[in-house]
Amino acid sequence: MIFFIDTAEIEEIKELYNWGIIDGVTTNPSLIAKSGGDQKKIITEIAQIVDGPISAEVIATDYEGMIKEGAELSKIHQNVVIKVPMTVDGLKATYWFNKNKIRTNVTLVFSANQALLAAKNGASYISPFIGRLDDIGQTGMELIKEIKIMFDHYQYSTKILAASIRSTQHAKDVALAGCDVATMPPKIIKQLIKHPLTDIGLEKFLADYKNSL
Repeated sequence: MIFFIDTAEIEEIKELYNWGIIDGVTTNPSLIAKSGGDQKKIITEIAQIVDGPISAEVIATDYEGMIKEGAELSKIHQNVVIKVPMTVDGLKATYWFNKNKIRTNVTLVFSANQALLAAKNGASYISPFIGRLDDIGQTGMELIKEIKIMFDHYQYSTKILAASIRSTQHAKDVALAGCDVATMPPKIIKQLIKHPLTDIGLEKFLADYKNSL
């Protein structure tokens, strides 16, 4: 499974990219605002660190605005993927970007029907928000499974990018479901490496070695 880090914080990206497990980055307006930086500047900095897809989201909600913003963002670096919302205008923009060989990530996907339409219009990635579905009593993992069956059946090249991952259990479940990509905040990625028995085992090994001297 491909790992993306979901943040716009440059130092966090540098730290985890050096681990060797990060394949790309996803950002959104909220993360950009939280970082306190300018979107184009931040995306440029990320592209100098990470050799992989970088999702940069348009702010516009209308078709013309999305095309204008997306075209500009795509000029920053060849790895930039334009993130558009799952709306009528977003679908139209996805079609235009696909025809013009600009990769897209259709975000805020909450149903298999939405995923189908995005794939139909040539989305490079679709981002189902599993955590937000769980928040309202639905099951995010069921959506991932439905989309995978659908995409496999029609052999769509669109990749399933699991988003809104809230726990290490979510991370494991999307991997078991055969998800193409998971984007996770730094906190969750760091939690994946931890297990109490690993810590206990390491302490015992070190203690035994010290006693043997």
